[in-house]
Amino acid sequence: MKVDGRVERGEQTKRQILRRAAEIASVEGLEGLSIGRLATELEVSKSGVFAHFGSKEELQLATVRAAAKVFVDQVVTPALDVPPGRARLERLLDGWLAYSEHRTFPGGCFFYAVQAEFDARPGRVRDTLVEFDRRWHDLVRSTAADVPGLVADPDQLAFEVIAFLELANGKSVLRGDDEAYARARTAVADALARATRA
Repeated sequence: MKVDGRVERGEQTKRQILRRAAEIASVEGLEGLSIGRLATELEVSKSGVFAHFGSKEELQLATVRAAAKVFVDQVVTPALDVPPGRARLERLLDGWLAYSEHRTFPGGCFFYAVQAEFDARPGRVRDTLVEFDRRWHDLVRSTAADVPGLVADPDQLAFEVIAFLELANGKSVLRGDDEAYARARTAVADALARATRA
């Protein structure tokens, strides 16, 4: 089936807008997004950007979804290629650290950056962020639960290792402390060793 060139160009422009929007939001938050700014930076018309999203809230929601796709592609999918067990859990957690450490988004983890902005603000954007956070915690918990010989509560283990990841991201972004990632890897390894001790 032949694809209309205009449609493909429109989708390509939309992907470029959302990628730039996620980069901006990782540093300045989702409130830092504006249709005018994106149009200027990407040298497209304001009406063209508006046509893709229609409102600032729709732009924010689309940005969250686009960032989630990047996260899944970089962190989740490679881990799911590893058989269930400790190696998969280690791959999942190290994938998160690499995603932050290598600055997939300039502000580190996109979700860490924008959650504080919306954590006490009811609405569709917050609901979408809550759902992403829930799904991430559930994935880490269920992956941990599949580790043979696990003696820890999977929910508690997930809470602790996610806290190590987020602290490394926060310290690195705030202080430029790249050693935080090494410390997080050590903390995660220690937590997994304790969690699987017979």
